[in-house]
Amino acid sequence: MRSSVEPLDGNRVRVSIEVEEAEFDRAMDAAFRKIAREIRVPGFRPGKAPRRLIEARLGPGVARQEALREALPEYYDQACAENDITPIAPPEIEITAGQDDGPVAFDAVVEVMPQVSVAGYEGLRVVLPTIEVSDADVRAHVDRLREQFGELRAVSRTARDGDHVSIDRKVTRHHEVLLAADDELYEVGKGTIVPEFDQELRGKRAGDILKFNATTPDHGEVTFTVLVKEVQETVLPDVTDDWASEASEFETVAELEGDIGRRLETVKKLQAAMMVRDKVIEALVELVDEEMPEPLVRSELERRINDLQHRLSHQDVTFQQYLQAIGGTEQDVLLGLQAEAIIALKADLALQAVAEVEAIEISDEELEQGIAEMAERRGEKVDALRKRLQSGGELPAVRSGLRKTKAMEWLVEHTEYVDEDGRVIDRSELEPRPAEAAPGQEDSPAAAIPAEETVQ
Repeated sequence: MRSSVEPLDGNRVRVSIEVEEAEFDRAMDAAFRKIAREIRVPGFRPGKAPRRLIEARLGPGVARQEALREALPEYYDQACAENDITPIAPPEIEITAGQDDGPVAFDAVVEVMPQVSVAGYEGLRVVLPTIEVSDADVRAHVDRLREQFGELRAVSRTARDGDHVSIDRKVTRHHEVLLAADDELYEVGKGTIVPEFDQELRGKRAGDILKFNATTPDHGEVTFTVLVKEVQETVLPDVTDDWASEASEFETVAELEGDIGRRLETVKKLQAAMMVRDKVIEALVELVDEEMPEPLVRSELERRINDLQHRLSHQDVTFQQYLQAIGGTEQDVLLGLQAEAIIALKADLALQAVAEVEAIEISDEELEQGIAEMAERRGEKVDALRKRLQSGGELPAVRSGLRKTKAMEWLVEHTEYVDEDGRVIDRSELEPRPAEAAPGQEDSPAAAIPAEETVQ
């Protein structure tokens, strides 16, 4: 078999394939054997009738058409593999010779995986959150620690966010009492009941009675009646060495603030390091101007829809419940998944383009290492996984995936990183050093620094 590829408009190609008569005869033999199993010839068991009798009974054309139908897809797949092209849609096949006899030739016009341009990838520049810890960052965390030791004190002024109010609350619907609670302590501004609840409480003082309607998830529109009995503010302790020794493992405020600063720096570096790859991909995708082919987008969208349905079913959540939880429509979800699909496709093709330009390849040793790591993640034996991948023709896909991973690593190493103020962040700074805490200080309140609290 001989094949050649001719580029056409867009990302379509014409694959021309020629099959010698002797080679096609093997396909004819297979076709006759199949037909022999399906028809009855007097005097012969099924599948045992000779080819000449079948030809005499049905004519040679039937077997040839069966051979063309069965063999052409195999010749086409072989030509795609030999010419290293990846179809993304079914081919349009036209037989140009051998319809009735002799050598077979046919053309297959098909849409293939597009190639994209990533001009400028060598100079990618991405913005990361600052990794510098300011005095304000440390003070903010000290204040949050102080709040844990704050005391409530009654005040005569009106309520504002952060205050605690002692209230009697009644919730009714059409004169039916749904809830009646006395002496509740509620923090204004928390928004844990309904938004209208906090709006009504702001600016009220002890003795005020509120009555308003609001919509709740469980009961629809209800009526709230609230008596404000007391307004209390939180009095925070002074920042002294005595307070620091009581609130933490440290003897002085300076030691406490120093530990907080070191831990905040570690968290900020971890936070920035976790964002590196996503930010690099975002910057890389912005370089891709080509439109993604509709068949490719449709296939990726279907995969994402199936993945979402699979995850929901495992959580015993219906699609309607999911829509209700996110407050969106089916169209919103589809548009969101489609946008994600397009970004993922652009990222995939862009990484392939970088690997091509930089001549990044995967050696046999690296492929073996990749298979070993895959086997470990899946809990399989390496030899069994390799054999299965090989028999399923999946090894090229594994090699391609490793190649894109290697291209990603190249980009991470060659991208410039800056913070929001334009200051350059050295790549080595994104490797946080262990917090320099003394033994026994790991459980200090200063150690509990959630990552989200570092974002300013």
